[in-house]
Amino acid sequence: MEKSLDQKLEKIRSGRYTPSDFIIADAKDSDMGGGVTSFGLAGDGSGHCKSVPDYLAAMRSVTRTGLVDIMLMSASAAERLAAEKLFENSRVTPAVRLNDATDVWGPRHSNYKASPARDFRSARIDCVRRLADLGLYSITFSNDLESDWNFLSDFHRFLDDLSGSNLRYFLEVFNPQIDVGISRDKLPAFVNDCIVRSLAGLTQADMPQFLKMPYNGPWAMEELCRYDPGRLIVGVLGGGAGTARDTFELVRQSEKFGARVALFGRKIQFSEDSAQTVKMMRAVVEGELSSKEAVKAFHAHLSENGIAPKRPLDEDLEITEEVLMNDV
Repeated sequence: MEKSLDQKLEKIRSGRYTPSDFIIADAKDSDMGGGVTSFGLAGDGSGHCKSVPDYLAAMRSVTRTGLVDIMLMSASAAERLAAEKLFENSRVTPAVRLNDATDVWGPRHSNYKASPARDFRSARIDCVRRLADLGLYSITFSNDLESDWNFLSDFHRFLDDLSGSNLRYFLEVFNPQIDVGISRDKLPAFVNDCIVRSLAGLTQADMPQFLKMPYNGPWAMEELCRYDPGRLIVGVLGGGAGTARDTFELVRQSEKFGARVALFGRKIQFSEDSAQTVKMMRAVVEGELSSKEAVKAFHAHLSENGIAPKRPLDEDLEITEEVLMNDV
């Protein structure tokens, strides 16, 4: 079955994009970083966390709705769902996280985030290729010569390993996790320049399918999206769970200023109803609802289906992420 991702990428690259071609990925790869607590609490009052079977069930559920274009997983999860042939008759594209750099490491009581990020790869490309034809590779620039040189050297070794595998990839670029000696207002320019400089030496065969990066505000998103449209497709990551308004406002602003992909983990995973969250995201992107209207419609859905909201409506209507306060 033809995948919706491939159809949408072709339209974006050819300049025929419309909001209905906006790509949404459910990023369910948190087991690569957080350990036992990555999936959140079970919700049964026991104090225990959700299990791997719980997480696999959530992946199946969202995939079967057909509302997302990509399901991003760890290699271990992808192997189990591939054995079930979950994606064979689905328009959803399976994807696997190909490296787990230290800035996604979050064991309880750890202190890794106090250091510049370092690259690391658990997944083997030959094994992943049997499960999916799309993977995620992650880089973080820290304005530290040794750290950045090592990351880019590892990235080029990754491209060598990828060559001839028929495995595509998209590139995730995080903001630095430490103080890098650049003021907060200038950091987005540093990140944009690092991305552009790093990709300029690649031929089309080695280019990522698209980017996944933080939303650093309107001008930063627009600057990068206007730089090389068609060749460099920009996607936004979700960050923290936030309020429902944060979720819908993030996807609205990102698309408005040029992003064509949203890759949300916690904003989907920790919502009261993942499928309805994605429905509302699409309604906002396509102009059917404002972000406020989407929050109200989401709460009405929860009420109609007997689902207890995590926050009262008035709190869920609040924007709590500072970067989103520039365009409201």
